[in-house]
Amino acid sequence: MQFEKKTRAGSTSVVIKLLIKIILICLALLIAVILIDRIDFPSPIKKIEKVISNENFKIVK
Repeated sequence: MQFEKKTRAGSTSVVIKLLIKIILICLALLIAVILIDRIDFPSPIKKIEKVISNENFKIVK
């Protein structure tokens, strides 16, 4: 009796590998969002105001 080596991966191992990759990608995105959220970006001090006259408005129906 000869032993045969299986060179083809089973369907369950393919599904498990795919799930692990998806989970790792989701974790990487979550960590990136958390790290970006912790950065304190400066907010503008000056309020931005622009006066728009009422004459320039057109009603589109």
